[in-house]
Amino acid sequence: MGGRNRMPRSYVLMSCDLGSEKDVISSLKKTDGVKEARGTLGLYDIVVQIESDSEKKIRETVTGVIRKMPKIRSTVTLTRSESGELFQSSEKLIGAMLGQNQAQAYVVIHCDKGEEYPTLKNLSHIPEVKEADVVFGFYDVICKIETADNKTLENIITKAIRALPHIKSSMTLNVINEQD
Repeated sequence: MGGRNRMPRSYVLMSCDLGSEKDVISSLKKTDGVKEARGTLGLYDIVVQIESDSEKKIRETVTGVIRKMPKIRSTVTLTRSESGELFQSSEKLIGAMLGQNQAQAYVVIHCDKGEEYPTLKNLSHIPEVKEADVVFGFYDVICKIETADNKTLENIITKAIRALPHIKSSMTLNVINEQD
C-alpha cells in the first residue's frame, strides 16, 4: 500500500435556502461518493466531503448532482491536492470512533504562498485535528477538529491553530450536531 495514491477527494462548502438544511443534508447523504455531509454555522450552511476513484467522477457529482439540487444557492469546491500521506490519521480516528467528541468544526485556512504543506504538517501535531488536507480553490488548507466541548474547541482554534506560523487567516465552521 505504501506509495499508492489516495483516492481523489473534494470538499464542497455550500449555502442553501433558509430552513432547508436538513432536507439538503439527507439528499446529499444519499448521493454517490458523498462521505460526509454536515450542517455548519458560519459563512456556509453545509460542508460535504466527496471521495471517488476519479477527479472526473467528483466533478460530475458536484456539477451534475449537487449544484442542481433545488435548495442549494451557492457552492465553493475545494479539491485536495495529490501528495503523499502527510497526515497520519489512523490513531486519531480511534478517539473519534469512541464518540466522546461532542464539539466539531471545520477550519478553512489561507496561508502564505508555499507554506501549505508545512502548515499541514504543523496541524498534524495537534491531537484534536482529526483530518487535514491541502486544497485548491478559495482556501489553501482545510482541517476537521473534534473535542469534548466547545470551550476546548475554541481554545484549540485560537491558541493552537491561529498561533501557527504562516497562517494569514482562518474561518471556522462549527458543525451542528444533528438532533435526531
